[in-house]
Amino acid sequence: MNSAMDSALTVEYENAVHAPYTDSLTGLFNHGYFLISLEHEIKRYERHGSPFTLGLVDVDWFSNFNKKFGSFDGDCMLKDIAHMISSTIRDVDTSARYQGDVFSLILVMAELERAAIAGERLCKAVEEMTGGKVTVSVGLASCYKGATPSGLIFRSQEALARAKARGKNRVCLYEEQQSIHREDHPRVLIVDDEPVNQKLTEALLLTLDYEVIKASNGEEALHIIHKTDPDLILLDAMMSGMNGFEVCRRLKAHNSTRLIPIIMLTASNVVDAKLRAIEAGADDFVTKPPNRAELLARTNSLLKAKFLNDDLASIENVLISLANAIEARDACTQGHVQRVANLAHELGSRMGLSKPEQKALKLGGILHDIGKIQVPDDILNKPGPLLPGEREIMERHAEASYKICLPLKKSLGVALEAIHYHHEKLDGSGYPEGLKGDEIPMVARIMAVVDIYDALVSERPYRKAMSTEKSLNILNQMATDGKLDADIVANLTAVMR
Repeated sequence: MNSAMDSALTVEYENAVHAPYTDSLTGLFNHGYFLISLEHEIKRYERHGSPFTLGLVDVDWFSNFNKKFGSFDGDCMLKDIAHMISSTIRDVDTSARYQGDVFSLILVMAELERAAIAGERLCKAVEEMTGGKVTVSVGLASCYKGATPSGLIFRSQEALARAKARGKNRVCLYEEQQSIHREDHPRVLIVDDEPVNQKLTEALLLTLDYEVIKASNGEEALHIIHKTDPDLILLDAMMSGMNGFEVCRRLKAHNSTRLIPIIMLTASNVVDAKLRAIEAGADDFVTKPPNRAELLARTNSLLKAKFLNDDLASIENVLISLANAIEARDACTQGHVQRVANLAHELGSRMGLSKPEQKALKLGGILHDIGKIQVPDDILNKPGPLLPGEREIMERHAEASYKICLPLKKSLGVALEAIHYHHEKLDGSGYPEGLKGDEIPMVARIMAVVDIYDALVSERPYRKAMSTEKSLNILNQMATDGKLDADIVANLTAVMR
């Protein structure tokens, strides 16, 4: 940052917090000052379109470094890396200690490609400074329209997680379209403490255009699995520390990971090793070094079974049953979610949305009120207007719905956006985040219009159902007032008339 801006922000921070704005250990700016700087840059981006990139820098295996050399050397290492960061970035950029062994960078007037160069320079500098004993991973995300500090930080964290999962000591950029068809690029995790074995197995898999992730021990594998959700795991049975049998047992003991196919790689063909693999829950086993044809055949077979199981798991039916059960608590909203789902899907089709977006509207319509499970019955069925405190409880259901469905984000896709933001208004008067205009995704805008329409034409404890014509007039007035998308209201009007 330039000195004038820097000075203004430091004064703002000290006046608000009554404390220093630098981290006592590293000398970089502290977490609070970083957040103020990030908010400032986002506002500058909104006003002037000035691009910037947020970076998160994580010291690889820092806990192991501390265990081996002690916390004193660990603190010294953090100071050295902080100094390296300061000397690597430009004077106009901002560096801060985000938390623990994670640092943050605000690289102004820098698109992703330019920021990536700075990130690679930092990785190389740290590796050279420590003689390879310590490395860093970097996750980068550029500011975007409608960005919030938490949203931009989340994107940087996602990119950082990918950098760690792909072997550390590297830079990863947040990609807007990160999701890929699993059938096209299945994600396979190789867990082996021997680098030579890792490279050999990786070379075999890459011939089939798999996305390969690697882990060097059991603990790292468990961490990566919960971050990246692999489609298949090739697991070495005998590793130092936590062996493959224990890793397999832990994964098969949890509902979130038990369906991931595991091929156990054993160094011998003895019956005992195979029995241990079976007892641990392994789906198959291959003797090392693996025969190429055998390994690929077994891998393909398990992946096909995995994808078929994913399709047949029928998560949608389970969620639909839960949503219907919750709806049954409210005597006046019977059939609401199904009507909203059907009408939203019809509108999406009429307006030319893609097939995945139409499906998201259907699923989002069914699940958008699932968060009402946390609303007490006396508020849900109150015959009169809600008091301010009661309304606040009711309005929490949108965020609750999102959080309930969030673990299924891989399956739900953009339906999560419809679920999360279906009560937002174009003028910013909605909830839960007060988004405005184009900040609100199209699927959420459609859901908002349909949800209000169905509420108006349905009977409530405190009023009779309105006619279609009167309800459409109210929606059109809300569109005129800048609260609802006029194009969506027009399409709904055409459908209902």
